[in-house]
Amino acid sequence: MITARIISILIGYFAGLFQTGVIYGKITGTDLRKTGSGNTGTTNSIRVLGWKAGVIVCAGDLFKAVVAIIVVWLLFRHGEGPVKLYMLYAGLGAVLGHDFPFYLKFKGGKGIATTVGVICACNPLMVPICAACFFAAVIPTGFMSLGSLAMCLGFLVQTILFGVLGPESLLGIPAAFHAEYFIIAAIITGLAFIQHRQNINRLIHGQENKFRPGKK
Repeated sequence: MITARIISILIGYFAGLFQTGVIYGKITGTDLRKTGSGNTGTTNSIRVLGWKAGVIVCAGDLFKAVVAIIVVWLLFRHGEGPVKLYMLYAGLGAVLGHDFPFYLKFKGGKGIATTVGVICACNPLMVPICAACFFAAVIPTGFMSLGSLAMCLGFLVQTILFGVLGPESLLGIPAAFHAEYFIIAAIITGLAFIQHRQNINRLIHGQENKFRPGKK
């Protein structure tokens, strides 16, 4: 059902347009786009404004994906289509809305907290491994970017393994839709790498900044 897929992406995209970092910055009188790394996400919020800001920004960016996915579930749960697949489409839309908000000239965040929301809402069984991937990368290196990418890879690998090795109930959709589900998960992961391309370049050249939280 192509229409359901399009509706799901659009619901996600418009939910993703809620830029928590931009809104919080306006409230506090700090434009995160012009401070620190220039990113409006969790890491830069913590660096510039402290842990309280980071928690608020992270929660807002995470829950907007959850809300979009719940809305799609409510819309299509009684239909004949694969509602779990539509939920992932909504998650993709939320990440796209966060990364490329039209009203900010398509310059948004990196979508990591939003991706966490997608994982939590679409398949919470994946959360422990994704969290382990994140901390296993961040704790020894201090690089939040590396942890974020490791988490996204953990999501993609688990998605494929759940579909290939696990029972149908793990992904919650018929096997006929597994390949499409894998592709959407790969796109979400790919977006994280695209948005972190400068970080990846700095990591390669040993110039990436380690995480240092602000004192506020």
